Amino acid sequence: MASEDIARRVTRARGLSLRRISEERLHHGPDRFINPFTTTGRGGPWKFLRWKLFSSNRFKDQYAEEPTRELLLDWRTFLEQGDCAVLFLRHSCILVRDQDRVFLVDPIFSGLFWFTDFSPIVSGLESMPAPDHVLITHGHYDHLDVSSLRSLSSDTHVITPLGYEGIFNRLGMKNRTQLDWFESYSNGECRVLLLPCHHWTLRDPFTGPNRSLWGSYLIQGASGRTIFISGDAAYLDRYAEIGEAFDIDLAVFNLGAYEPRWFMAQSHMNPAECAQAFQALRARRLLVVHWGTFRLGDEPVHLPPVEMQREMKKAGMGDRLIHLEHGQSMAL
Repeated sequence: MASEDIARRVTRARGLSLRRISEERLHHGPDRFINPFTTTGRGGPWKFLRWKLFSSNRFKDQYAEEPTRELLLDWRTFLEQGDCAVLFLRHSCILVRDQDRVFLVDPIFSGLFWFTDFSPIVSGLESMPAPDHVLITHGHYDHLDVSSLRSLSSDTHVITPLGYEGIFNRLGMKNRTQLDWFESYSNGECRVLLLPCHHWTLRDPFTGPNRSLWGSYLIQGASGRTIFISGDAAYLDRYAEIGEAFDIDLAVFNLGAYEPRWFMAQSHMNPAECAQAFQALRARRLLVVHWGTFRLGDEPVHLPPVEMQREMKKAGMGDRLIHLEHGQSMAL
């Protein structure tokens, strides 16, 4: 798509609400989806090589401190914690139990290519409660993991943004709901809404990026709790719109792979931006995930929650940050 057309869409989007951007389909291109929030590209392979081969890394001395935590999963607490509970499994994978309904977000149960796995699952995965709904935020390999999906029943209901037909057809998972931004799935008193976010996706470098859509989710449960799930997202000054429209009990933000900023800012928030986005969202509490499993950026895997705590205290919101280790859960 011509850069001039993208620039026109981005300019148009600046004067519109998130809902209006979605209604006007500014994120729909002729052969791929478009991020209507920026004209700056993600950088491509040459920028990636500059980062990996020619960029200094100020965090290398901290890598020796990175802990490996083997996970021996015990689901009893998660299943008994009131009528709504959230469990941080690993990376950006969480489980939400709303009364008797279980949501599984971006499952990844094992390793990722050549990356070191700092939170390997040793036992207990076989007794994981069967999810009623699997939510996929986007198609990057650490969020849409085929081997993890293959371990689930092929009848499991999967909710995704638009696209990804080929992947799920090959998996035999045809019980699917595909959503565009501001479209929702409802089942009884439960509703799942897909929201816009500032990101992108890629699975095949030959066909290029954004052949499928990406997004954040809002889960409005039968328990009366509302949970916002950011997915991967760069900072966007639009979270106040979401906060004004919905009364959010818990915001789950992805925080990780944010250094170096010159390369990562177009894909992921850093802790300061995450605190700013959370404040605009006006959620009651914050949980950060997407850390501690794979080192996808320069920062060591244990650093994001430490820096997040510092930023939240600085903003006077330290008591609203929840910290969960991998495999731990909390009641809402």
